[in-house]
Amino acid sequence: MDPDTHFVFGTHPQHGYAAAFAPDFPAHLAHWLLTRLQFEPVPQEPGLYRLSDPQKDGARRTRQAAQDLRAQSYAVHVDADVAHAGSAPSHPAHPNGLAERRTRIAHAAATRTPQRGVAPTVSAPSIRPTPPKPTYAPTVHLTGSGPARGR
Repeated sequence: MDPDTHFVFGTHPQHGYAAAFAPDFPAHLAHWLLTRLQFEPVPQEPGLYRLSDPQKDGARRTRQAAQDLRAQSYAVHVDADVAHAGSAPSHPAHPNGLAERRTRIAHAAATRTPQRGVAPTVSAPSIRPTPPKPTYAPTVHLTGSGPARGR
């Protein structure tokens, strides 16, 4: 294993699609990452993990796991047998209408709806004019109802 590589993915004669991590990589972190990528530890072989349910698109899932680890800035090596396995679909692709549906949704999002008329124009709010400032100083009138002054 290259000293700069964190993970290696490949095939194992007994366990199918497998993953291993570098000896200097923290084992608890490798376990946490690989189990979340659907790999399980192999009993009696520490540091080796096998893909759970490898018959369910195992090559693609293994490549996806490697890609996810690379996206997190880990150095990953994928053996050639996994990298090229299943790159061409073994069965003819059946159109499921997904591309057409996405095209219709994108077209609908880009056009105006015919259900609504012209958008109402917003009129300016009514503005109440402020009264002009007085040219004289207001006179303050004191009434006798307040507290007594200087009596």
